[in-house]
Amino acid sequence: MSVVPSAHPGARTRLCAAALLVSVAPLCLAAPAFAATPAETAADATASDPTQDILVVGAQTAATIQNTPTAPVSIDAAQIRTTVNAVNVEDTLKYLPSLFVRKRHIGDTQSPLATRTSGVGSSARSLVYADGALLSALIGNNNTNASPRWSLVSPQEIAKIDVIYGPFSAAYPGNSIGAVVNITTRLPDHLEGTVTAGMSIQNYNQYGTRDTLPARQIGGTIGDRFGPLSLFASVDHVSSDSQPLLYVTAAVPAATSATGTPATGSFADVNRTGGAVRILGASGIENQHQDRYKLKAALDVAPGLRLTYVGGLLLDETTSSAETYLTANGAPAYSGSFNIDGRAYTIAPTAFTSGIYTREQRHVSHSLTASGSEGAFDWQVIGTLFDYDKDVQRSPTTAPPGAQAGGAGTIQRLDGTGWQTLDANGSVFLGGGHRLGFGAHYDRFEIKSSRYLTNDWRTGSEGALDLQSLGKTRTVGLWLQDAWDIRPNLTLTVGGRTEWWRAYDGVNYSRSPAISTLQPERRAQRFSPKATLAWTPIPGWTARASFGQASRFPTVGELYQIVTTPVPATPNPNLKPERARSEELALEKHDEHGTIRLAVFNEVIKDALVSQTGPLNGTTTYATFVQNIDRTRARGVEASFDRRDVLKGFDLLASVTYTDARTVANAVLPASVGRRLPQVPRWKLTAAATWHPVQPVSLTLAGRYSSRLWGTIDNSDLIGHTYMGFEGYFVMDARALLDVTPKWSLSVGVDNLNNKKYYLFHPFPQRTFTMQVGYKL
Repeated sequence: MSVVPSAHPGARTRLCAAALLVSVAPLCLAAPAFAATPAETAADATASDPTQDILVVGAQTAATIQNTPTAPVSIDAAQIRTTVNAVNVEDTLKYLPSLFVRKRHIGDTQSPLATRTSGVGSSARSLVYADGALLSALIGNNNTNASPRWSLVSPQEIAKIDVIYGPFSAAYPGNSIGAVVNITTRLPDHLEGTVTAGMSIQNYNQYGTRDTLPARQIGGTIGDRFGPLSLFASVDHVSSDSQPLLYVTAAVPAATSATGTPATGSFADVNRTGGAVRILGASGIENQHQDRYKLKAALDVAPGLRLTYVGGLLLDETTSSAETYLTANGAPAYSGSFNIDGRAYTIAPTAFTSGIYTREQRHVSHSLTASGSEGAFDWQVIGTLFDYDKDVQRSPTTAPPGAQAGGAGTIQRLDGTGWQTLDANGSVFLGGGHRLGFGAHYDRFEIKSSRYLTNDWRTGSEGALDLQSLGKTRTVGLWLQDAWDIRPNLTLTVGGRTEWWRAYDGVNYSRSPAISTLQPERRAQRFSPKATLAWTPIPGWTARASFGQASRFPTVGELYQIVTTPVPATPNPNLKPERARSEELALEKHDEHGTIRLAVFNEVIKDALVSQTGPLNGTTTYATFVQNIDRTRARGVEASFDRRDVLKGFDLLASVTYTDARTVANAVLPASVGRRLPQVPRWKLTAAATWHPVQPVSLTLAGRYSSRLWGTIDNSDLIGHTYMGFEGYFVMDARALLDVTPKWSLSVGVDNLNNKKYYLFHPFPQRTFTMQVGYKL
């Protein structure tokens, strides 16, 4: 077995991170900042720690303005701290009802969110915000570059996370079809600082890959309040080694043959359609280094008026390598003609190269918020900007091991890709029990994707343009929502949202096959009504009936995706917006011990935007690309349980979701009708039981379960337990937290305690041990 490493772009950013940590460490020695709690639980936090004084920026005003008609499912900093082995912020969602984040390894930049009605390939059907700033990358609808930018938030700064299911609030655009995740972070009200350091170790054993894979994390925060000004700064560094994300396979020839160089070392298996394959090696083995810098500032300009700025910088340097299992003539083999077990194989020079690359990213985020209250009137204006200041991936086109020294390849640039948003919202109490919410929205998304040829993929300059996709979308929206207290125990919330959408400046170019197309401009207008009736028959119990329509407009990635194989073709710029109609009946209990919730839901989507196989534009040749599906339907039941002191010192967080999600009508691919929707399992279960035997100790045992999933819309992928397959899984986690002193803390944990080896297209992490040490001022 031989490993071929890719080039590393450099250590400059890691040195910067280390220097900054050294400079702030004396000031910010502290325990994990998940000790902070949100405003809603400030009284409890102060009772247990009288020095803990928390300022949650803008959370109360924003919640009042949005006046969400459905109750959110929430998790706060205290729960995260005791129950979750949280290295990255997306870890904090793993036990919330119906949610799944496809995190393939620590620091993964391709971690989309799946909801109860949509899979990980539908990232544009959910919204993720941090303090009102959009983290969802609505430049696409996939599980790669359209994944939320989770890394702009660290677990240490979270005060609370609220999840709203379904498109029932007029305050959110049509991308809220599945769920809206609102992350509220905090600002201190006095001098505070934290330092955390952690280590994770994964033991991985699959086919010919056997390795111990470490990940390291170190971070610091510091903050204080100076009269009307509150400041908070944080820095975080994560380095990790991943398991293989890809395997190199070859179909087994039907006939035997004596030709080819004899080779050994491969593994016999089947692919997801049941065909016999040989596993030749592994690739996509990432060595990743991430640095995150963040600054938050809030200024109370006058009573009832606050300005808040949040700036973030994300640096990512990743190298990915490949290893072969094949040995021929006593040496590692990557390409050529081989004879394996009496059959002839021709391995192309590019077989291993898709998993060999270097990536360098510098992404910048800014948000500026003005919020205020004047009597019965609350208002908020927030503008955000996310910019791919630098985003470069270099890949070889020549076969390893020669590619290790350089040679021909490609350079993929996404520089200039990004988005801007602007929201102006208000809320006012009117007579007769009415609270009126209203607002205006603007967003602009742009994709700049250019691939160039190069003579040296490691360090060479850009040559001829090879492939290009450019485009922009813009949406303007107005919304109005009235919450009317008909009686003290009966509230009717009705509203609507009108949106005007435009797609323009679409360009597609391909060198070979030759394509050069200027796409036509597109425009659309949609209105989405909403209504919720909430009844509280007795204190603590609420029944809700909710209805909502939502229009999700095509993203620039869907509109301008270029297809060059198997024949030259241009994308379909005439994709229609998908139209969702959702209903939910929910019964909820809330008291001082927590919540219990039971919900029945139904969702029908017309013109659903899904990647499927169909005829390319103007041809009779079939390929896989984004198309409108006539009609899909997802319905089911969700139950969740979040209770403190179920027994003395014993907390339980649990949920179960049943979903029947199917294609109802699809003229392009009739074989998909009646089949289950991709990546939406029939059953999802989560549970986390925490025991507090004595005050400084918390012990948690947790589990996550999913029934069988499908990767194709016609469910033709019969085999789940294989590379590219989607299978059910049951994974257990454990965590122990010890507050050694009021300042020192220690946590140890295990993810995938039962060492389940499972695939969700990619092989997922096996048993991983974690440890984290913290100290606080």
